Amino acid sequence: MAESFDLVVIGGGPGGYVAAIRGAQMGMKVACVERELLGGICLNWGCIPTKALLRSAEVFHLAKNAKDYGLKIDKVDFDLDAIVQRSRGVAKQMNGGIKSLFKKNKVTHLEGEAKITGKGKVAVKGEDGKTTELTAKDVIIATGARARELEHLKADGELVWTYRHALTPNTMPKKLLVIGSGAIGIEFASFFNELGSDVTVVEMMDRVLPVEDADISKFAEKSFKKQGMTIKTKASVTELKKGKDNVTCVVETDGKKEEITVDRVIIAIGITGNVEGLGLEDAGIKVDRGHIVTNEWGQTGVDGFWAIGDVAGAPWLAHKASHEGIIAVEKINGVKGLHPMDKGNIPGCTYCRPQVASVGLTEAKAKEQGHEVRVGNFPFIGNGKAVALGEPEGMVKTVFDKKTGELLGAHMVGAEVTELIQGYAVARTLETTEQELMHTVFPHPTLSEMMHESVLDAYGKAIHF
Repeated sequence: MAESFDLVVIGGGPGGYVAAIRGAQMGMKVACVERELLGGICLNWGCIPTKALLRSAEVFHLAKNAKDYGLKIDKVDFDLDAIVQRSRGVAKQMNGGIKSLFKKNKVTHLEGEAKITGKGKVAVKGEDGKTTELTAKDVIIATGARARELEHLKADGELVWTYRHALTPNTMPKKLLVIGSGAIGIEFASFFNELGSDVTVVEMMDRVLPVEDADISKFAEKSFKKQGMTIKTKASVTELKKGKDNVTCVVETDGKKEEITVDRVIIAIGITGNVEGLGLEDAGIKVDRGHIVTNEWGQTGVDGFWAIGDVAGAPWLAHKASHEGIIAVEKINGVKGLHPMDKGNIPGCTYCRPQVASVGLTEAKAKEQGHEVRVGNFPFIGNGKAVALGEPEGMVKTVFDKKTGELLGAHMVGAEVTELIQGYAVARTLETTEQELMHTVFPHPTLSEMMHESVLDAYGKAIHF
């Protein structure tokens, strides 16, 4: 007989495990099915282990430049295997933490491949080949996504890597080419460049980090080039010619082709949802361009079936997935006063050096939407804490509606901006205007003072610039 639950969650990533825990907190009997490791790509092969790698690179950078801080450190070197081992250890620790949370909240965890077999029915096939039947009034699909590949750009794990291969590199490449300059591509470019690789980044758009504000992209690109990266924009890789231990990449820019031979290639050209083998078509669940179609609550249009996270479309961010999971579960339970997610208030972060973070509209998007804008800028060099940290390169940019004072967007590049951006995210959620931000007292000396100064600059009142 099938085991009965109130809620079955397919996928144990940051969307799925959070949804499962929230459901259990609300008194539901919950099962969560995961075919690999709890925590999904984010915890095991994405967000967390990459940050561990980047932290090692940051410490290495500081050690190399110790003399700038009045310190003496001789013979600075790194052990790639040890760096990777630390990264994997961090991921393993976090994975164990989710198992403990499931146990604490009495969430049933099943390992295996899940398939929808009917209304409220899910079959789970374990590694032993045995199938467990589950039934539930509601099913949340949170199967995530995987690296997108093109026919002429396929990873093999040896010479051509995806993010998963790059997290456990089989060598330290002397020369590396990264295809794509979004968050994933730039983070790996930053890591390997810091450890001494000769890095080339190829981007089809006219600038790196193309989803960011143009001023931020321009500043970041200048910094990357200063660090030794080669940046090729408005370019594409049309062919990969694999040798015995190298790859010759055919790069086309403005109709002109050149060949660049490197030791390894990282493909970071986006992701596509994990929609195969789930029984979606038979269940009547609509899929569009590799992602499940949902409404603002995560409902698929088929009664009792929900989808959240990367499999439900952009933005492909762990914190978006987690919040969608909570919204879906609370909607299922009839929570009153519930608000759908405002995707314009989801902050985005890139953990390269310098870090990049943003929330809301870019200046260009704001103008496209018909806003008259006031724009404020403040440079890191004008902030005492930034100078004391030895991090004087960066900027904070704010965009306001000229008529209403609404904070339309905030954009940052520089040290620790991924920690600072949440202040602006809270401001947007609270529908704060420039007046509230101007009259907020920011502590001194902190990097956060630049957030204040950028607001003041938008209205001609900046003190330190």
